[in-house]
Amino acid sequence: MIAAHDFYENDYANFRIAEGILFFEYKPNTIINLKVAKRVVSDRIRFQNEKSFPVLCDVRGVIDTEKAGRDYLAQYGSLLTEAVGLLVDEKVILTISTFYLQISKPTVPTQIFTKKEDALVFLKKYL
Repeated sequence: MIAAHDFYENDYANFRIAEGILFFEYKPNTIINLKVAKRVVSDRIRFQNEKSFPVLCDVRGVIDTEKAGRDYLAQYGSLLTEAVGLLVDEKVILTISTFYLQISKPTVPTQIFTKKEDALVFLKKYL
């Protein structure tokens, strides 16, 4: 994988960089377990070429999470991020995301949004 490209895809997510923001979108019906968490974090960091970005993380494709995956994301998921906007639309995912924020206490500014436009306004402060 070469970060010079504007787009990357693995089995679980799509990644693209536009206007200084990394757009990270989980694919439909994704279950975040330890294997998935490790893969998306390592691929994201390689895709970013180890440069830090504000990240719009679209979790609307996630249907479930496992504790080991959540724990891994809590510890490593914010590496090389300036801020994270979590884009959600389903009540279940909103509950999971809120739980993640309360339990993991991310080390970078992180907020939950139901509208992409609101998330982008938040993230642009970190460009």
